[in-house]
Amino acid sequence: MLNSKFGILIVSIALLLTIFILSLIACILTHTSPHILLTSIASQEIGFAIKLSLLTSAISTLMCIAVSIPASYSLARYNFFGKTLLSTILDLPLALPPLVAGVGLLLLFGTTSFGAWLSDFGLKFVFTPLGIIIAQFAVNISFMLRIMRSTFEGISPRYENVAQTLGCTPMQAFLQTTLPMSKNGLMAGGIITWSKGIGEFGAALMVAGATRMKTETLPISLYLNMSCGDLDLAMAAAVILIIISFVSLYIFERRGGVARLY
Repeated sequence: MLNSKFGILIVSIALLLTIFILSLIACILTHTSPHILLTSIASQEIGFAIKLSLLTSAISTLMCIAVSIPASYSLARYNFFGKTLLSTILDLPLALPPLVAGVGLLLLFGTTSFGAWLSDFGLKFVFTPLGIIIAQFAVNISFMLRIMRSTFEGISPRYENVAQTLGCTPMQAFLQTTLPMSKNGLMAGGIITWSKGIGEFGAALMVAGATRMKTETLPISLYLNMSCGDLDLAMAAAVILIIISFVSLYIFERRGGVARLY
């Protein structure tokens, strides 16, 4: 209840912040007419950007899920020497600017013998869509690890202990008790990681470049078209990203939200 000046003050600040964010979105949504916007969205270039963004973000999200489940479970359940240092290193991409991560990926896959070895097997990451996938993975894996670790820490290990007393192996106990109980965190983390993957720009630009109809995701399409003055296509990409972000965040909140996971 807003029964004090303090309550009215803090709610007013929240409302002002909401108005500010809505103003930014409204400026984008009202910049072009609905007809021009729909025509731009239906264009071949935006269609390619949508398909590439959906494909790369889906693959990178599956990679994040596959890696984060065992890694976050080990951090949540086991104590071992160097755990704090390991956790710090795994969280580092959260603090690093995406451009820095992109530079590291570019050097790793473009200048080292490891990158040359992968290239000999046909895995070329520099200036290819594979570079977009690895950039999305590198930037978003720490976020997925954080969510899944918090999820596993919120589940009592007693369930696994009971399952093991009933004859399950440690892996069976994990797969049959803890993993099903973590479905909300897994779904929320997967959705927000997928959304962040679609919006990844800096690291993907450094590794994969900005080539039309080749490495052109929605953020890169927005950048390219703003650079050359094609505002209609740029606004189309921006509107799609806004819609994806809003829907993803809504589902994320419905499935748990950051406040319940941390």
